[in-house]
Amino acid sequence: QVQLVESGGGLVQAGDSLRLSCSASGSIVNINVMGWYRQAPGKQRELVATFTSSLDTYYQTSVKGRFTISRDNAKNTVELIMNNLKPDDTAVYYCYARPKTRDFWGQGTQVTVSS
Repeated sequence: QVQLVESGGGLVQAGDSLRLSCSASGSIVNINVMGWYRQAPGKQRELVATFTSSLDTYYQTSVKGRFTISRDNAKNTVELIMNNLKPDDTAVYYCYARPKTRDFWGQGTQVTVSS
């Protein structure tokens, strides 16, 4: 079982930056697949950025060049650095981890971008 806790969300203006952090309850050394989803009101949850099984990174097209995912295995954290935020980035952001075949989720952190 993996417990994940997100932090770093908030209310910002368009063009601002935010850093989201996801802390895992245990070691993430053996959990390659970890990343971030988001869900806006009235929309389905969508993948934003993730580490793949080969530890490559994948980004949704709309965030490429603006968002950066990183991980620190020593601290058991995965971060999402979000630059040049847009109102369309407003959503609840969820961290996830896939140790084997089952996904574990955090409780989410709200990001609101005003125009």
